[in-house]
Amino acid sequence: MKERNNIGWVYVFPAMSVLGLVGLIPLVTVVNYSFFEIFILDSRFWIGTEWYADLITSARFWESFARSGLFSTLILSVQIPLGVAIALCMPQREIWVGVALAFIALPLLVPWNMIPALWLSLLNPARSIIADVLVFVGWPPDWKDSVGHTWAVLVVMDVWHWTSLVVILCYSALTTIPAAHYQAAAIDSAGPWQVFRYIQLPKLRHVLLMAVLLRFMDSFMIYTEAFPINAGGPDHATLFLAVDLGEEIKAFNYGPSAARSVIYFLIIVAVAWMFTKAQAKLDDPSERAAP
Repeated sequence: MKERNNIGWVYVFPAMSVLGLVGLIPLVTVVNYSFFEIFILDSRFWIGTEWYADLITSARFWESFARSGLFSTLILSVQIPLGVAIALCMPQREIWVGVALAFIALPLLVPWNMIPALWLSLLNPARSIIADVLVFVGWPPDWKDSVGHTWAVLVVMDVWHWTSLVVILCYSALTTIPAAHYQAAAIDSAGPWQVFRYIQLPKLRHVLLMAVLLRFMDSFMIYTEAFPINAGGPDHATLFLAVDLGEEIKAFNYGPSAARSVIYFLIIVAVAWMFTKAQAKLDDPSERAAP
């Protein structure tokens, strides 16, 4: 029987200490601020859970929550299948694999704050030939006044930026499948769908769960890319949760913004907990259905 000890904690302790310093202390500070009316940081008045009650009963909060949930749903429904499909179509020869991965990873190298500026330039007829082509095929120059077009820009922009992450994760999982599995499938005359269902998908389950979690957390709290595109417009149609929080912070509403941050944090923690349970279920042999 393998002997168990706690020596591993010695190696984890430095990372946990740094995480506690940069994560736990700011979190405790934000939680503390959420219970106060703050005029300036040196002038605070205890109001208990008033900010939380105001937020939970606010129609604006639930509308922003619905928009963020819808945006994340759209992003996941596009990026996950697209990322899997691209990973499955990756070239087999080593030299072309490196070229393909380098090309696919290019969007991930663009800084977040440059993404909206890049897309706004591409959609500006005065600066881009691409914009002239889009206008020629029916794209309106005043697209910012249209809810549908603004949403389309945000979704396409996020898909362009982050699908690469899903592709890289999926391709890394696919490379761990032994060649013997494919040879056995060929002997059994298995079709492409059967190969995917019984050989490739089981290897992809864990990375897909991780990809969904990462992309959900990022898309659900999108701000850096979304706000410069249309500042929550038109008519608050793209006023997501993080954009609303950013407006509170800019207005120096420390108490309400702290309460918002705590609620958003709890939402993300709840989702991460559900994904952890799902991961544990996948790891449990008794829960796996036999092919």
